[in-house]
Amino acid sequence: MMQRAQGFVYLWALFAVAVTGIVMAGTGQVWQIKLQQEKEAELLFIGEQFRKAVMSYYNSPGGTKEYPKSLEDLIEDKRLPATRRHLRKIYIDPITNTAEWGLVEEAPPNTGTVATSNVNVRITGVHSLSEKKPIKKEKFPEHYKKFSEAMTYRDWKFVYKPGDPSSSTNPASQQQKTNTPGTPSPFAPQSPSATGGSSPSRPSATGGASPFSQQPSTAPQTGSSTPSSPFDD
Repeated sequence: MMQRAQGFVYLWALFAVAVTGIVMAGTGQVWQIKLQQEKEAELLFIGEQFRKAVMSYYNSPGGTKEYPKSLEDLIEDKRLPATRRHLRKIYIDPITNTAEWGLVEEAPPNTGTVATSNVNVRITGVHSLSEKKPIKKEKFPEHYKKFSEAMTYRDWKFVYKPGDPSSSTNPASQQQKTNTPGTPSPFAPQSPSATGGSSPSRPSATGGASPFSQQPSTAPQTGSSTPSSPFDD
């Protein structure tokens, strides 16, 4: 009986160890998936910073509309007397944990092919060098909708193109677009005085606009009505 009891205890111990191993393995996989998803979100943020930096370089006021020759040009734009920074630093790729990025080169004019390596090559964007398969497959921004078809992270190309609809809403001209529709309605008709433009609109509802408009007319009326009664009588 004792041997049988010891045998059951041994079997239960093996079963508990097996279940614990399965649970630990499942927990490890869930943790790895969550960690990879966090790295994907970080990659999307950093890639967008590179794309915006290229856009800022291309649309830099006072400079020619051209792409940078290297990522270092985004940190120090020396085209103008005053050095301008479009990017804080060369970020580390969260997937590969290195500062090495794949460069998307500008296509030569009048062709649809990618430019070969030469001195005049300019950069339109970056991409990760990781060959891992992405987890995220949906809910990308409009200008990154092709990421849903990506096989590896190398296919996540963060590129700026002046003709893209998304790029036209990102430059500083967007501030002018957002200000212009609001300015004509409230400020355009009342532009002579900002404070005076709001005061006539309020008294008009309370009847305060009538005394201001009738002041010049009521003064002569009161003066003409009082002397007319004695002389006419």
